[in-house]
Amino acid sequence: MTKTGSAAGPPQGASPPGEMMDTREVAAFLRLKERRIYDLVKANALPHVRATGKLLFPRAQIEAWLAAKGVPGTAPRLSAPIIAGSHDPLLEWAARESGSGFAVLACGSGAGLARFAEGAATLAALHWLDGDTGEYNVPLVRAHLPGSDIVMVEWARRTQGLVVAPGNPLKLRALADLARRKARVVERQPGSGSRELFVYLAAQANVVRDKLVLVPRPAQTETDLAAMIRDGKADAGVAIEAAARVHGLAFVPLATERFDLVLRRRDYFEPPAQALLAFARTGDFREHAAALRGYDVSKTGAVVFNA
Repeated sequence: MTKTGSAAGPPQGASPPGEMMDTREVAAFLRLKERRIYDLVKANALPHVRATGKLLFPRAQIEAWLAAKGVPGTAPRLSAPIIAGSHDPLLEWAARESGSGFAVLACGSGAGLARFAEGAATLAALHWLDGDTGEYNVPLVRAHLPGSDIVMVEWARRTQGLVVAPGNPLKLRALADLARRKARVVERQPGSGSRELFVYLAAQANVVRDKLVLVPRPAQTETDLAAMIRDGKADAGVAIEAAARVHGLAFVPLATERFDLVLRRRDYFEPPAQALLAFARTGDFREHAAALRGYDVSKTGAVVFNA
């Protein structure tokens, strides 16, 4: 026999209609932490049923409850939407030029996805390589946002490689040269997609991190990394080609990555996201991507994952 929660739930003994979500799924759907879901259930403030000791949430009733009441204890919808995650010069420029109203918070792919999951950002910007599958972004989203109403669209393919001083004075051609030439290497912060790519490529090239001369302070963005090399504080680091070219630095290509935007299905159709994606289909956008160098925008806007 099932026990039904009293708040906005079905009549006692009635079968819950439609799709059922478990605690983790409803937390992701409402953009709350699981402990907050348990608090709402304890207070009989959220539609739910108990079946064989397990909490289940009828999706149709959750949607109706959300539309009628909203989620207690959460902030209102942001008036100025935020894109949180990896730094990308093309995305930063397009967010501004498109009139989308998006503010960009460059904090790394991992931190951006965490902010998105908590409801502190409307979009997450990712370029996270899964070392086991060789696939970008989808495995990370599947692992951290299971069962969610998630859409992922491709933003661009980007060329990643070694950013080095003008003229490449140390003659660096591969990651293995970093140790051989005792180059001062600046890393990106833990949790960033570029840091993950560097770790992956170093393992492929049998480059041992302990053998590298590492600059103590990691760079927080692509631009910070390039600026450190420009200012003579480091000899090399892994970043995108655009960051090197903007600062007049040399570049050694190593890999091509896919940079994606993650958003909820309902936000995909809202004016901010539509304005950004519409702008990405214009000639001005394509011309600017070409001028920055290292971008392939031929599939920008294509849906690559739909939960």
